[in-house]
Amino acid sequence: MKQKIAELIEQAVADLIAAGSLPEGLKPRIQIDNTKDKSHGELASNIAMMLAKPARKSPRELATLVVDALPESQWVEKVEIAGPGFINFFLTDQGGLQVVHQIIEQKEQFGRSTVGAGAKLQVEFVSANPTGPLHVGHGRGAAYGETLSNLLEAIGYQVDREYYVNDAGRQMDILATSVWLRYLQQSGQEITFPSNAYKGDYVIEFADQLVNEYSSKFVHVAEDVMQGICDDEPAGGDKEKHIDQLIERAKKLLGTTNYRTIFDYGLDHIRDDIKQDLEEFGIEYQGWFSERAMMETGKVESAIEQLQERGFIYEKDGALWFKSTDFGDGKDRVVQRDNGQPTYFASDIAYHLNKFQRGYKEVINIWGADHHGYMARVKAALKALGEDPERLKIRLVQFAILYHGKERLSMSTRSGSFVTLRELREEVGNDAARFFYVTRKVEQHMDFDLELAKSQSKDNPVYYIQFAHARIASVQKKLKDEGLSWNSDASQYHLERLIEPQEKALINKLALYSETILKSAEMGEPHQLVNYLRELAGIFHGYYTEHKVLVENQEIRNARLTLYICTGQIIHNGLTLLGVSAPDSM
Repeated sequence: MKQKIAELIEQAVADLIAAGSLPEGLKPRIQIDNTKDKSHGELASNIAMMLAKPARKSPRELATLVVDALPESQWVEKVEIAGPGFINFFLTDQGGLQVVHQIIEQKEQFGRSTVGAGAKLQVEFVSANPTGPLHVGHGRGAAYGETLSNLLEAIGYQVDREYYVNDAGRQMDILATSVWLRYLQQSGQEITFPSNAYKGDYVIEFADQLVNEYSSKFVHVAEDVMQGICDDEPAGGDKEKHIDQLIERAKKLLGTTNYRTIFDYGLDHIRDDIKQDLEEFGIEYQGWFSERAMMETGKVESAIEQLQERGFIYEKDGALWFKSTDFGDGKDRVVQRDNGQPTYFASDIAYHLNKFQRGYKEVINIWGADHHGYMARVKAALKALGEDPERLKIRLVQFAILYHGKERLSMSTRSGSFVTLRELREEVGNDAARFFYVTRKVEQHMDFDLELAKSQSKDNPVYYIQFAHARIASVQKKLKDEGLSWNSDASQYHLERLIEPQEKALINKLALYSETILKSAEMGEPHQLVNYLRELAGIFHGYYTEHKVLVENQEIRNARLTLYICTGQIIHNGLTLLGVSAPDSM
């Protein structure tokens, strides 16, 4: 209906320009909003205030011209001018009911639009280091990233989902060394496991598999392994220096080929496990981008060289520094260490440059809140390389905090004490997990209540919404069991019989669905869709309780069935975008 009202205004402005009442060249951006107070009509536009200055008229004078020029419409009962120049539209009953016909006709396509015009976007999300299984903290970014991608596709964008695999650098070396040290322990060597290594049971599992597959091929005696290694922190030493020395010792004793074998063994198993976990969670990426492959093909060095050519690199203490302060960052950043190795930041620069070179209109990064400090430096590097940093949108996601009753559960990958995403899914199910993760703004902290997610009550929002869909399906089944049917002929809907306040409330809520999808996508706020579905389900459950649908009067029965079918379709469409099922029975 908003589109129809916009078309009326567009025609009125065009006619006024043709008649010489308005100057040529006006290009109105027509915005139609729902009114908060229905005494002011159902829809309103601020077009008169938007065009007043270029038209050289007062807003109320211009509003009067537009209203007088509006074409006749079967959808509009009357039009009023309010306040400084708002134009309020009062719809006819037929106009208000038009959404019912649209839902029946468009089905799964209802609410979708072409706003994005097919432009290519990239959404990078999760991208957790492949050093262990995904835990419930990662799940929030996964659910948010996939839902945002779905919403952007729903409004006409072409979206590529990508996972950036951090398969190079210190953390991966710590994982490889952790696996090797566990392998040595499993092979009978008495080695004290480092306090700063990866302690999860999965590391022991990898070590056992290496023993079974390679026997003693990678075994070195404990004395050789620990030769020249400083004390660990529990013994009064430095845990960071201790693990770094063990990494170098592993590389020296094993040699390049054997070290790479162990390194890849841990990496490949964890990466494949992450892929499977996410696929089972309903997420499938179009790309898995390897940091190591990028480094091996010289893209990182090339990015540093481009910055050097542009005069934004200087040398200090043997390291190369990027002049990020020239672009608003708080301090300059090292891109190449004094040992000649590029930093994580250098890889980030090369990766983002590569994204832009792939031709995306915008790239969206979904990062954990702990990456806040990276925002300015990455945008600074892009600007230094001649790219538009505004094409990079960064959304920071607070990790979810998991509670089992009143007990807060740990989520530390390094310590090995955490609840995996897979364990969460097995306990509460994919639907509850996907839904609960997007119930709040991602910038806000979130407490994930396991007990609530498993409960079958109206306090559990996903259950409450799914139950509404199941109720609608059960009525349709009962209709068939009683030998009745819904007349799908639009002329037999008898929507004029929908006169109850709850029926009007349902219709009004259904009319807001398309706008909700657009706002949720453009603002990056899936929780708006969640809230909409909760409110829609609440109105429906109240209506279901108060008014019987399978009444004897055929006209009323068919009208109410039509309203049921529309409500079920919108619940189905909305849940699908959230990655949640719409069951027919519960």
